[in-house]
Amino acid sequence: MRTSLRGIMRSTRNCFIGAIVGLLIVLTGSPAIAAESSDTSAGGVALEAASWLLTIPYGAVKVAYALGGGIVGGLAWVGTGGNTEVAEAVWVPSITGDYIVRPENLSGERPIHFMGRSSGQSAQ
Repeated sequence: MRTSLRGIMRSTRNCFIGAIVGLLIVLTGSPAIAAESSDTSAGGVALEAASWLLTIPYGAVKVAYALGGGIVGGLAWVGTGGNTEVAEAVWVPSITGDYIVRPENLSGERPIHFMGRSSGQSAQ
């Protein structure tokens, strides 16, 4: 049985796309979150719809940023001989933060944080 390079590349690409889609589905929340903030007014429905529509491009960019930060942080850790503080200086801002846009973000009740903060930093 002979496996072609094209078949291997297609399989790898499909696994990568599946992982990204799965990650986006997991990070967009659960039905419990939706039930918590059920607002039936027209303005509430519009904010919900806008937050879902904006989450798609925002979440994709945030996931790409987090993946890049994870890789760069890992390279920084290796390059510094295992200095975790240096790696965490890259990992914490890139991997933490908000992955979805909530209606509270759009109404101004809650700020959205693209870059995360360490637990020692105060909220601004």
